[in-house]
Amino acid sequence: MTNVVIPPALGPDDLGPDTSPVAYETDGAVAYVTLNRPDYRNAQNSVMTYSLDAAFGKAVDDASVKVIVLRANGKHFSAGHDIGTPERDFNTFYPNTATLHWDHTRQDGAALDSNQRLAREIEVYMGMCRRWRDIPKPVIAQVHGACIAGGLMLAWAADFIVASDDAFFSDPVARMGIPGVEYFAHAYVLGARRAKEILFTGQRFTAAQALDWGMVNHVVPRDELQAKVDEICAQMTEMPMQGLFLSKKAVNICEDQMGMRNAMDSVFGWHHFAHAANDADSGDSLGGMDAKSMKASAEKKG
Repeated sequence: MTNVVIPPALGPDDLGPDTSPVAYETDGAVAYVTLNRPDYRNAQNSVMTYSLDAAFGKAVDDASVKVIVLRANGKHFSAGHDIGTPERDFNTFYPNTATLHWDHTRQDGAALDSNQRLAREIEVYMGMCRRWRDIPKPVIAQVHGACIAGGLMLAWAADFIVASDDAFFSDPVARMGIPGVEYFAHAYVLGARRAKEILFTGQRFTAAQALDWGMVNHVVPRDELQAKVDEICAQMTEMPMQGLFLSKKAVNICEDQMGMRNAMDSVFGWHHFAHAANDADSGDSLGGMDAKSMKASAEKKG
């Protein structure tokens, strides 16, 4: 029988500001969901992912909340998936929320096989981001500092992005022999040629570039970031909830009619071919790269 482990902050009433990997608070009709692993640049382990889902669920269930803001504590928005902190928990099973699938862990602590890896990434990466994209209330990503790889997935699942002028972005996982992160919205949020450029080079791009390319909505000085987001929230909270929901639904339908969902499914298959090929070649699904070597590569190239 599978040993199901519930993360300490999974419950919506446990999202405290100090100890939880995700903090939650409201101010009037706005819910603030805050990534809270600043010591690890808000790298996303499973307990953060499921806590984030709990926070979003709490905001959706609260009839007084009209708008959700996703932000982060510390110097950076998110360094992406957790691939090496002491709290990495990829071999811990959490009850599936985004999908119906089997246990994606190895209880003996051994490396995941390809089926388990597929099950895990369908649930906690692709599935969660799609679930959050469909939240029936507007979501603003408030981004500062680094927004890398899996951090892009969080921001892209939001309805729009407000960034500070010190924000920077990248998806460098081609260095692992992998075609971008799992929630592959690159061609839709950047355009085909810019998407190829950032993937082929692994280079960071700035908030100003992201604004010019249409990926973010606004860029402001760091000390004005919260005020700008609050200003936009104040405008949206004046709108009727049904108008907000249906407008969001309409635009998301248009994106899907342009092929985003089907394209993402196709690329996800190639993503897992890459993991399997890496594993066959070297015994490591990440192509021999770890957090330290990825950081070193980014600093050398970026």
